[in-house]
Amino acid sequence: MTRHLQTDLDRLKKEVLAMGALVEEAINRAIRALVARETDLAKEVAAGDDAIDRKELEVEDMCLKMLALHQPVAGDLRYIIAVLKVNNDLERMGDLAGNIAERAQFLSTHAPLPVDIDFTRMVESVRRMVRQSLDALVNQDPDLARKVCLADEEVDGFQRHMFETLTSLMQRDSSTVERAVQVLSVSRHLERIGDSATNIAEDVVFMVEGDVIRHQPRGRLHRAGT
Repeated sequence: MTRHLQTDLDRLKKEVLAMGALVEEAINRAIRALVARETDLAKEVAAGDDAIDRKELEVEDMCLKMLALHQPVAGDLRYIIAVLKVNNDLERMGDLAGNIAERAQFLSTHAPLPVDIDFTRMVESVRRMVRQSLDALVNQDPDLARKVCLADEEVDGFQRHMFETLTSLMQRDSSTVERAVQVLSVSRHLERIGDSATNIAEDVVFMVEGDVIRHQPRGRLHRAGT
């Protein structure tokens, strides 16, 4: 590896971390706006997506220039390709955080639903997946990446429970439909953030091991990660 390529790889790593930090902050603020019913904070999150979009374009431009100028091979090539894909998933997470913030604006101006809805466990699982997927990327840790993939099943379970609970509520009380649909949308966006974190984790495994685990049965992930 040439000194110039290593310098560019180090810089790329810092930029991806910066992108990840922006996205994590957007997700955390969107969730806080939802839970605390803070309309102003929700508006700030929705308006802050431009910074994430700009960072995505910067990282993509860096990757393309590195591919053209250095013509990397083997592990370096896999790393740059993985970063390109991760960059796209991070931008999508930012969009989803903005969507949650928009739903939070609506819900903060309407009465809470007459049903016990606890987002806590789902939110914490999604946050952990995002943090661990980024840690796996930075540390090139395929074992941690596989744990993220396995955690996606738990988030999917929370989403199914939320759907069943709110569907039952809407059937009992038609006056709750509009609010319940908004809450279901939040739940769905959280699940999709978890899906994006899983995509990042799968890309980490490819980057480090050259192994494509996308669409593999979860049982194999258990065995591979032990």
